Amino acid sequence: MKPETLFKAALVAALLIQSAAIDAPAAAQSKKNAKRPAATAASGVSKSTPAQASEATPDVTPTPAPGKANRREATPAPSPFAKTVETKADAAAAATAATAVRYSYEFNQPSFNIRRVLIEHDAAGRGQISFARKDSEELFTDPLQISPAALARLLSAWESLKFLDSDTNYQDEKQFPHLGTMTLRMKHGTRERKAEFNWTHDEGASALVKEYRGIGEQQLFVFDVMLARQYQPSDTVKLFKRLESLLGRNELSDTAPLIPLLRDLSTDERIPLMARNHATRLLKKIEK
Repeated sequence: MKPETLFKAALVAALLIQSAAIDAPAAAQSKKNAKRPAATAASGVSKSTPAQASEATPDVTPTPAPGKANRREATPAPSPFAKTVETKADAAAAATAATAVRYSYEFNQPSFNIRRVLIEHDAAGRGQISFARKDSEELFTDPLQISPAALARLLSAWESLKFLDSDTNYQDEKQFPHLGTMTLRMKHGTRERKAEFNWTHDEGASALVKEYRGIGEQQLFVFDVMLARQYQPSDTVKLFKRLESLLGRNELSDTAPLIPLLRDLSTDERIPLMARNHATRLLKKIEK
């Protein structure tokens, strides 16, 4: 056989083998597909039921965003119990304010250098003091804390008067309006009473007025000396003379609270040496 003929025969054989290799997988897949309906028919299931379709369908319900869920959890519903507690606390505070006892003393004499003094406080001695100078409409007001010793004397004097339960007229038959008018006032809840007089022989009313005058004089000294220390240091000299006079006449309320102030003033080089020495002498007298 000729070589050309052998070459053609070999080429044809190679092409036939390649075609068979390509057709084999397609034939296998075709047989597999042909068997699948038969298997389904054999199992007796022709189509899926709605329940099976539901089971086969994945759950695609949207999940809330984590941020929103956290915000809902971080904002608890208001507690009725907390509201009840708050309401009770407010009611208790209102009841306390309504039943709190308030005391006041006022002095008025337009021709005096200190023409008006007003002292207001509660049963614990907390309050304020106000005063006005002659020919001035300005009213100076400072916070006030009455010392325990002075407060005990004040409350005892108020108690001895039975002020709210009494209608006693404290004004004596003699009138001394040039000495100034004193006004005592007490309020307890809805009950309130005030009494005015310029001279009295009632021991309880006299003791009460004396205590309030002492508080007024002492607080006025503190106010004036602090003002002079800052703006007019030379005025401290006459202020210490006045304080010594009040001490000598026993017209101060309670000298113990003055001790820290006098110690401070006795070493304050902003004020004159004469005033510092005077403060030292008064300090020794008070501490005896």
